[in-house]
Amino acid sequence: MKKRFGQVIRLKPDGAQEYIRHHKNVWPGVLSMIMTCNIQNYSIFLKDNYLFAYFEYTGTDFDADMIKMAADLETQCWWDVVKPLMDPLESRSSEEFWANMEEIFHLD
Repeated sequence: MKKRFGQVIRLKPDGAQEYIRHHKNVWPGVLSMIMTCNIQNYSIFLKDNYLFAYFEYTGTDFDADMIKMAADLETQCWWDVVKPLMDPLESRSSEEFWANMEEIFHLD
């Protein structure tokens, strides 16, 4: 079964160009881990220092896959590079970095 996710976060005012530069050359091990954790069709969009991420999860245990991803050393190093460029929304839940969005419409 496929589940769609939309997420949003802000970039710090001086972080946009560096964030874009890093995402033009994402580390291969990070990309591999994303796919290993059953994430497909992953896109990140930018507008006025807000990032919108969309992805589809095709696995059977999202929480376990996210734990696996968070335990990966290369992914941790990647996050150490890109997380300081971001400014999470105050309205996110306490366990989120990117704020999850509610899907209100979809058309296949």
